[in-house]
Amino acid sequence: MPFNGDRRRRYAGATESSPAGAFDPKIAQYHGRIVKNTGDGALVEFASVVDAVRCANEVQRGVAEQNADVPQDKRIEFRIGIHLGDIVIEDDDIFGDGVNIAVRLEGIAEPGGICISDDAHRQVRGKVDSILEDMGTQTLKNIAEPMRAWRVRIGHGSSPATKTPAETVQSLALPDKPSIAVLPFQNISGESEQEYFADGMVDDIITALSRFKSLFVIARNSSFSYKRKSPDIREVGRALGVRYVLEGSVRKAGSRLRITGQLIDAVTGAHVWADRFDGAIEDVFELQDQVTERVVAALAPRLEQSDIDRSRRKAAGNLGAYDCYLRSLAYLQHVSKQGLEEAMPLLRHAIELDPGLAPAYGLLLQGHAQRKAFGLVLNPDEENAEVAHLVNIVLRIGQDDAAALSNTGWAVAHVLRDLTHAKSLVDWALALNPNLAQAWANSGWINLWSGNPAVAVEHLARAMRHDPLQGDRLATIRSAMAHALFFLDKYDEAMPWAERTLRENPNAHPSLRIFAASAAFANMTDLARKTGTRLLSADPEFRLSRLASYLGPYQKPEFIEKYTEGLRLAGLPE
Repeated sequence: MPFNGDRRRRYAGATESSPAGAFDPKIAQYHGRIVKNTGDGALVEFASVVDAVRCANEVQRGVAEQNADVPQDKRIEFRIGIHLGDIVIEDDDIFGDGVNIAVRLEGIAEPGGICISDDAHRQVRGKVDSILEDMGTQTLKNIAEPMRAWRVRIGHGSSPATKTPAETVQSLALPDKPSIAVLPFQNISGESEQEYFADGMVDDIITALSRFKSLFVIARNSSFSYKRKSPDIREVGRALGVRYVLEGSVRKAGSRLRITGQLIDAVTGAHVWADRFDGAIEDVFELQDQVTERVVAALAPRLEQSDIDRSRRKAAGNLGAYDCYLRSLAYLQHVSKQGLEEAMPLLRHAIELDPGLAPAYGLLLQGHAQRKAFGLVLNPDEENAEVAHLVNIVLRIGQDDAAALSNTGWAVAHVLRDLTHAKSLVDWALALNPNLAQAWANSGWINLWSGNPAVAVEHLARAMRHDPLQGDRLATIRSAMAHALFFLDKYDEAMPWAERTLRENPNAHPSLRIFAASAAFANMTDLARKTGTRLLSADPEFRLSRLASYLGPYQKPEFIEKYTEGLRLAGLPE
């Protein structure tokens, strides 16, 4: 703010109709300083805006209690305005725009109420036991620019007469899965058309998150009860019974829109994630879809991972069915032989505890597919019979669970080698939840095996866009992308995808194979032969005659013939 003289930043509060002595003890308690009395009011300076709001809350609560038995026409009621800004200190007085704004905010407060500026609101949000209601943009007397203001509703310490409905709700128990509420996004622009846009975007985000059966999502009506308010996020979590709360804002600047979003742990108040999105206002619906997609892509894995981490901290003897599922999911995120040995017993125990837990069956089927990929299946007939049995259970109890259907489709393809049935299951999963990254990845592989590498590339790109933080799971998508590009004769593009995986895992068998074959067809003979040597070093028993046993259910013999020829050119033995 423009000012002259002794420049200091302070939190100024102005009160009307109040002899300072009535609240001196509270001001001292919250480290305030009475600058001056103004007849029927006072000007008070605080070193902390949080202290200023808490003090104002205590003062108004105390006055409300004193007025409880007093007739309306004989009550003494205060109005309080609070602003964070720069002030000028001269002798024992303070002045400047910071003080002027605080005084004007006091003037628009309700009798018995508190009004704070947007600058103050940003500092206290989530830190005070009060509901903060958006008053929109206000024109203040003798203040050049309109300002956004907020109404402070009295917090938890208030009398029953002054408590808000949200404060009287008892805390709800958290569900046994990641839980989230999406609050209405704030329309900072103040234009009604942006209000509709913001509300529509929140509707889309709620709908998209609701498609994940692994998440517990609060319905729109409950979330929108907080519209035009800025409540304590921890209070929202207690009132709605959720661990996470997503909030955000929409701001228009000329022909551009900026949307911000942040995910908060409602138990601890900690920020989990934040991002912003910019776009042209004429592309408003495209921008809305983009924001929804990116928010869901960022949130779903984080919510799941956060609950996995919590489950890991539980004592082994205190695990429920969902805890067992979460722990096994962690093992299967980083696929290895040891991980499979840990995960599959946990999944079987989860099913024993809850025979209706469809995601556990789906994940168990994924484990069977990985066992086959690692060559751990000793009796194929028994393995196939077990997989077929589990598939029938998922089809009976998991018809609305996209993740379970996607994993089931993967097992049907990889173990039972029925690509037609597998494709129908994965397509079903994507119809239920078009934001499910794993289903797009599985669809990529299935299209590759079916002889449609161009479609595979498209679907694998969708998988990466929907789950950019998937970590080790990205290795299988990179491998699929390298194979699809190889069969499209794009060898120079295929090699970098395989190479990225080899940087992280130098002995990754599929990536070594496809890199060597791609380099051979790209006439990079020396590199192809060096990679072939690495492949034999990692797997001395490998022979071209056994290649088909390493591969998925390719339906076109010419694909396997081309693969074999590439490896032959790389010097691999027959």
